[in-house]
Amino acid sequence: MISKPMKAILHALSYGGIEVDASRRLADLKKLDLVRIFCRKLDAEIYNEEYKVPIRLYFASEEDMRGAGERNAGSAAAARRSLPALLFFHGGGWVTESVENYDRVCARMAQATGRLVISVEYRLAPEHHFPVGLKDCYAAARELYAGRFLPEVDPARITVMGDSAGGNLAAAVCMMARDTGDFQVRKQILIYPAVNNCYTEKSAYPSVRENGEDYLLTAKKMEDYLSLYQSSQEDRTNPYFAPILAQNLRDMPRTLILTAEYDPLRDEGEAYGKRLLDAGNEVEMHRIPDALHGFFALGIQFLHVQESFEYINGFLGEAG
Repeated sequence: MISKPMKAILHALSYGGIEVDASRRLADLKKLDLVRIFCRKLDAEIYNEEYKVPIRLYFASEEDMRGAGERNAGSAAAARRSLPALLFFHGGGWVTESVENYDRVCARMAQATGRLVISVEYRLAPEHHFPVGLKDCYAAARELYAGRFLPEVDPARITVMGDSAGGNLAAAVCMMARDTGDFQVRKQILIYPAVNNCYTEKSAYPSVRENGEDYLLTAKKMEDYLSLYQSSQEDRTNPYFAPILAQNLRDMPRTLILTAEYDPLRDEGEAYGKRLLDAGNEVEMHRIPDALHGFFALGIQFLHVQESFEYINGFLGEAG
């Protein structure tokens, strides 16, 4: 239960819509983190046609990093495809945030899960409208699954993952992979994903009205994010833009969805999980009590984050 004083503070901080430059400057304050988590990292690039998509690798151990070095040296030992990985797309409403801003989150994720984390620097709106960012994410996934990049990674042990807008991109990448047949995603993790196309009073989901004004992420901000992301109003009817609109959700990956109690996106994430389940997929869902949208970016000392990693590690450890 959120206390009355905390509710008053949250209300005061939950203002209006999005001003792009100011929102980016605020998000970029995370770069000033003076207490970095020690984790072996490597920056690289993957091509999306002529564009080089920056990515950052976070290694769970020295051994995993040595394997990558052996791969670069052409060692046959590195060709064994046994390394598990998380392909991660950051949140930020498709407009803000970056790999650098999520550095602590991804380093912690590598340590907490014991897996290689690959964080993708997809292009942001409004400079690059839908589907540019999605195509950057898809290109990274396609190269990883094909073994052309990091051949030591086992494609059967890759999990596609994202939070908020990154959860939207993760869901869309998995759907696109199923539709094209380019590769098979076995598992996806969606953390408070944005999967719908409307955050006005017309929304079908009660959480938009219940949590859309006083809990940091407002419904107005979500509408602004969508408007900045779309290339036209017609995009809002595209299932790759709003995955919950898909008519066919059969043959999707095994899915873990985590939602936050005081989040305007709560109900749509849970509704998406139910639709996946009704379509015959394996789905696990958990609502984190008392949590706000964005909690996953907090430190590991926060109970909401600890609880999330318990669910994530349980899910990753399951066969299939």
